[in-house]
Amino acid sequence: MSSSETIKAVAAFEALKGALVLTASSGLLLVHPGLHSLAARLVEHTHLNPASKYPQIFLDAATHLQDTNLVVLAFGAACYSALRFIEAYGLYRSAAWAEVLAALSGAIYVPFEVVSLLRKATWLSAGSLVLNLAVVIVMVVSLLRRRRGQSSNA
Repeated sequence: MSSSETIKAVAAFEALKGALVLTASSGLLLVHPGLHSLAARLVEHTHLNPASKYPQIFLDAATHLQDTNLVVLAFGAACYSALRFIEAYGLYRSAAWAEVLAALSGAIYVPFEVVSLLRKATWLSAGSLVLNLAVVIVMVVSLLRRRRGQSSNA
């Protein structure tokens, strides 16, 4: 796979992350009006006693979830998705700023993923670490190549 194709694959990956977060947050907003009834059906389906301590905590949390919290979560998800879509667009167009953004945003997650992997090793945490390290490496190599190309033209 060529460098350009690899960067376009990273662009698709970043767009997918944005789409997933946007879809998940939209689903939360759509489910919210019936969240308490959904929680009650879940408690009933699992044959738990709704009057006992833990199911009651779960039902109370579903009841008291405030609309302002959902708006803040939805706004944060929209900002995250917009950032991912802008980054994907920039990577697709071979913009240097997008490569820097991808390298930095991928690198931010690495320490958290290492800690997660050390606490409890799962395929998801290992896969996330490998994917983000791959993105960082691809972007750094691309930026170094870009820099070498600019310095030899000067």
